Amino acid sequence: MFRLVVAPEVLELRFGIFYEHQLPRPWDERAEERLYQDALEQVEIADRVGFDHVWAVEHHFLEEYSHSSAPEVFLAAASQRTRRIRLGHGIVQVPPPVNHPARVAERIAALDLISGGRVDFGTGEASSMAELGGFGVPRDEKRAMWQDAMDAITRMFVEEPFAGWDSPYLRMPPRNVIPKPVQKPHPPLWVACSRRETIHFAARNGIGALSFSFAEPEDAAVWVDEYYRLLNSEECVPAGFAVNPNVAVVLPMMCHEDEATAIERGIDGGHFFGFALAHYYGTSPHEPGRTSVWDDFVRHREAQGYSRRIVDADDAPLAVRITEGGIGSLRGAVGTPAQVAELVRRYEAVGVDQVIFVLQAGPNRHEHVCESLELVGEQVIPRFAEGREERERARAERLAPAVEAALARREPPRRQAPYRIDEAAEL
Repeated sequence: MFRLVVAPEVLELRFGIFYEHQLPRPWDERAEERLYQDALEQVEIADRVGFDHVWAVEHHFLEEYSHSSAPEVFLAAASQRTRRIRLGHGIVQVPPPVNHPARVAERIAALDLISGGRVDFGTGEASSMAELGGFGVPRDEKRAMWQDAMDAITRMFVEEPFAGWDSPYLRMPPRNVIPKPVQKPHPPLWVACSRRETIHFAARNGIGALSFSFAEPEDAAVWVDEYYRLLNSEECVPAGFAVNPNVAVVLPMMCHEDEATAIERGIDGGHFFGFALAHYYGTSPHEPGRTSVWDDFVRHREAQGYSRRIVDADDAPLAVRITEGGIGSLRGAVGTPAQVAELVRRYEAVGVDQVIFVLQAGPNRHEHVCESLELVGEQVIPRFAEGREERERARAERLAPAVEAALARREPPRRQAPYRIDEAAEL
């Protein structure tokens, strides 16, 4: 029942693409439909050219920044248009006021069944005022809600029947939560991380860290070392019934043979991604249905550290963030295949397990995203292929003793005594 999760035929360094389903204003009545159809076509390409994961976020009410409120629907559609790419929830919001834990377990298992066992179950608490207030989630209780819900959900995957729950956040009588997932004991678990302490939280819970901090490789090295040190320590008590030792970083990306063209096509999208993220997760005022995040971006991007004029085509190694004359900007993986590959190699060298690219961002055009995916599949991904399966096996063997010790600290599945459903008593 307890085990290390290493997905079949994975690479030591894996490549992913990430979707917020961004849609800057102005919109027309078909804009969201085109957005989703274009994204499905992009995922088909990513699957064909060798990307390993597609990640889709769950957000609510975050106009322009994320029109991805039902990732389970998008990933289900993607599952039927692809063959090998893994389908990552990046993330499901698990506080019960947003998603009842039983509904989360059911949806994850159903997606795992229809995809042939290709699901990665990323989780999170939500942080924006729009979402927390919209669903009535107290900010000072959301971490406790996450921990409580994850314990319940992972038990729903493995207990037959689930032995019920009684906590401040969830009351549920015994039920057999069906269907059960293909992957046993359950799909790999992840958690969204935007700060160093959340990386530590992921390690202590034995789950993968999805980092959204736009960290330079040299900074990521510290996070990776701390993550694996904690995962190898007695502080690691798994949140689930398997351990998923992984650190992933998320970066804006656009690739073209000509560096200036890559910048022209992709830098505004990457900058809008960062600006809109700060808009909703900071203290910027927002009037639903009225505020134009795109207009605010155009007016204030330079003051917020997203200067376009200091991003130059100079054939230099890429930096995630750059500064010139006191002015800051975000660069990320926007450049030529050689530049992107060199940046990825630096992440690989410090132990990052997956690099996830954001291409569908801001005003980035569908045809440019498709061309970029093709180019990365042709000229970047193959550079990391040699010997990777052997390295993955060696890594799993190296981590196995720590994983076994961590899982021994996890409370096992419960056995439910015979129970008869009694609606009146339960209510």
